[in-house]
Amino acid sequence: MNIEKITNAKLIVVKVGTSTLTYPSGYINLRRVEGLVKCLSDLQNSGRRIVLVSSGAISCGVGKIGLKHEGLTTEEKQAAAAVGQCELIDMYNRLFADYGHNVAQLLLTKDVTDNATRREHAENTLRVLIDLGCIPVINENDTVSSYEIRYGSNDTLGATVAMLCKADLLINLTDIDGFYTDNPKTNPNAMLIPYVPKITAELEAKAGGAGTARGTGGMAAKLEAAKMCTANGIPMIIANGGNPDILYDIVEGTYRGTLFDTED
Repeated sequence: MNIEKITNAKLIVVKVGTSTLTYPSGYINLRRVEGLVKCLSDLQNSGRRIVLVSSGAISCGVGKIGLKHEGLTTEEKQAAAAVGQCELIDMYNRLFADYGHNVAQLLLTKDVTDNATRREHAENTLRVLIDLGCIPVINENDTVSSYEIRYGSNDTLGATVAMLCKADLLINLTDIDGFYTDNPKTNPNAMLIPYVPKITAELEAKAGGAGTARGTGGMAAKLEAAKMCTANGIPMIIANGGNPDILYDIVEGTYRGTLFDTED
């Protein structure tokens, strides 16, 4: 394991999941989000460049307009996303501004990044924003997305964004410490796997489904994201976003989590 690939990473994509950003009620966990923004701003101040892939639009909208998470129709989810994305980007804009940073919103769908011309436009936009010192805040465009043009989860979106901007590292913040031998929420004997040099069929068999009612990912999606990244020379770390200060531990190489390493 070459930890210098992590400590020397200059362009970092941070993906944060819904379960990390919100309470079970669906409302934003303000203390956690404020801590996240402070850490990301500090890393940007240190000379690194940060891109944030943020879930939470649907969940924010559900909480704000009084719907329940269970049994929502596609149209209700899209309506909740329209309300929630406004909440999400307004919050990030205000919080990052307190630390002197500008944010830029990008909402993507899979048909954008699957199309060569539109993908190039997205790459160019990201490159210019990063060069200008902005912090792109990216989410899937849930309001218009359908089965045919969905990424499936923001884990996949995070990996796609890491490839679009040719990141040095993808950090996937979630609600557990990393990739385990079994589900640690149901098996107290499950053990954390700190280092994965190569994703094998045996490892894939250990992955499960979505982790929470508010999320769309789970370890299977995170493993797929890791495969995408490592195949393109980008290491990925899964870590617990319950305390955003873990981002400092990651860039210093002292973190608890799982590193999916590239084979080079």
